[in-house]
Amino acid sequence: MMNMSLNANLQMRNACKSVPSKMRTSSLPQRGRSPTSVCRVAYVSPPSTKTLSQTLDLADALPEIAKIDPKLLLQTIVEPVKDDVETMNSNLRNVVGNRHPMLVAAAEQIFSAGGKKLRPMVVFLVARATAQLYGLSDLTAEHRRLSEITEMIHTASLVHDDVLDECDTRRGAATINSMYGTKVAVLAGDYLFAQSSWFLANLDNLEVIKLISQVIKLISQVIADFANGEISQASSLFDTDITLKDYKDKSFYKTASLIAASSRSAAVFSGASEDVKLAMYNYGKHLGLAFQVVDDILDFTQTAEQLGKPQVVDYILEFTQIAEQVGKPQGQDLASGNLTAPVIFALQQGGPASEELLAIINSEFLEEDSLARALHLVNTTGGLETSRALAREEADIALSCLNCIPEGSAKKSLQLMVDYVLDRIY
Repeated sequence: MMNMSLNANLQMRNACKSVPSKMRTSSLPQRGRSPTSVCRVAYVSPPSTKTLSQTLDLADALPEIAKIDPKLLLQTIVEPVKDDVETMNSNLRNVVGNRHPMLVAAAEQIFSAGGKKLRPMVVFLVARATAQLYGLSDLTAEHRRLSEITEMIHTASLVHDDVLDECDTRRGAATINSMYGTKVAVLAGDYLFAQSSWFLANLDNLEVIKLISQVIKLISQVIADFANGEISQASSLFDTDITLKDYKDKSFYKTASLIAASSRSAAVFSGASEDVKLAMYNYGKHLGLAFQVVDDILDFTQTAEQLGKPQVVDYILEFTQIAEQVGKPQGQDLASGNLTAPVIFALQQGGPASEELLAIINSEFLEEDSLARALHLVNTTGGLETSRALAREEADIALSCLNCIPEGSAKKSLQLMVDYVLDRIY
């Protein structure tokens, strides 16, 4: 049963619907305040059109509400589809069958590594919500297979990422490449991609096949770009001319495309109309974009204890308030030349601090302690705060896409999924 604090937050959200649109506002909750206390709207002005002081002034006007325990929040989200997720987990562990013992061991390690299975969770929730809308008594076999395909594609991409990044751990567990070597890791990732493609083809639905295969193509292109060395990703490293549009496009391909395609596909298998399918696609898209912006904020704000690795600077810790570990050192993206939302906004502010940050990035951190200085400048120029506003904006759009589905436990969980994503940075 949903606890009282969650019910209160949902009632506040529903109350916002009765407020005239001109009176509604979306803004950034203060530190220690639950994001569920904010009235959401279909669209808000981009952060670049507001000053940081205006954003914080709006936040100051919001009532204080206690922060929700993220574990409790996730338990509440998964409740309507808990049995579905457990069945999927069992099926995934058996996906390799009686093949080579090392591949079997690798698959067991991959699917037992402690991931939260957020992507297939979204698939099941969209499936349940749209099934309710169109009078289906239960999920179809295609819904269930779609969730497995989604998780296999995501996991395969992580296995390959770990090889490319030479990561030894993920989610607190040893990676496949660290346990069995690069060759086995690459083959395991390839096998999962191949198996997901086979499952996809057997769904026998052309629209879904086109949607998901496009995602696989995008992921494959990213891998090819890394292999070729100086294409796409590498050519954009330390590129201080990167725009917010460039960043959002890259974030869509990296994170949001799979969530968007699988959300629409879930609606397809419920027999949904075109407008509902489009709404579910946009929910997944903007949820995924919010997720990526949050991840990029966390690159600047994580502590040594959360990472299990040495911290870059001490003074940045006071700005840290997140709920889960993502498994990489603080400032790793910036140090490697991958310029994300906080840096883009910091550079746009202008003034001496932005100019100093620009010079440090152009030097590719040659000076001692230059990374620590850059992290500090990103924070003091408002890069992190404006990025939080961007995450909030994407979250608001995602929430507005749920207006077409009926009230119920699945819809509540889809709403709370947005809160869970944002909770990591508040």
